[in-house]
Amino acid sequence: MAQHYHEVMDAVRASYQELQETIPGVASGYAEMHKAALGEGELSAKVKELMALAIAITRECDGCIASHARAAVRRGATAAEVAETVGVAILMNGGPATVWGPRALDAFHEFGG
Repeated sequence: MAQHYHEVMDAVRASYQELQETIPGVASGYAEMHKAALGEGELSAKVKELMALAIAITRECDGCIASHARAAVRRGATAAEVAETVGVAILMNGGPATVWGPRALDAFHEFGG
């Protein structure tokens, strides 16, 4: 399998570093919101990452797919859970999700899931 999503993560990380240096308040504020929104709570962090992955599919965002697929692996999601997440995205987004959903599943597998 190609390492496409690792490359996407590396490219985004490199570009975002410049923004972090230029607009540190925005970058740190977003990081805090990210941590607060995706941490453990009434919903598990794993469920929240799967939700974020579904949204990434509907937004057709490769960087978001890479980030949340990797996080889903780290949170212990299974391939079956990711496949069901893709199914919900297809329901809610229609045809485009039939393209971006498989990409999300590929990213999940690429990161070890």
